[in-house]
Amino acid sequence: MTHDTSAITHDSHDGDAGVPGSLARVLADVTAERAAQDARFGMQQLPDGTGGADAAARAAAACDETDAADRAGTLTWRHILAEEVLEAFAETDPDRLRAELVQVAAVAVKWMQALDRRP
Repeated sequence: MTHDTSAITHDSHDGDAGVPGSLARVLADVTAERAAQDARFGMQQLPDGTGGADAAARAAAACDETDAADRAGTLTWRHILAEEVLEAFAETDPDRLRAELVQVAAVAVKWMQALDRRP
């Protein structure tokens, strides 16, 4: 289950999180990091290492924790990102795994933008 963050944050719909140029800046940082990873490690062909009952149980527990924190007014970026990561770890279908990893990346980008908005 994916946690709906639309009620939590009220960003503009252009992806800039209320700061013009924010999305481009964060994505440029991610692009630079990816290039550095390729330079250091080269092309990597590794197994996914996802799936299993234990991973599914951890994903469900993370969802419950996120929902409880949201209800209690104590929701953090850690809750949301952990839930998305654990959902990805539980997935075995390559198409659904990719979709979960897109959500992981999007939450990480949004969190970085939140950091950039801080004084």
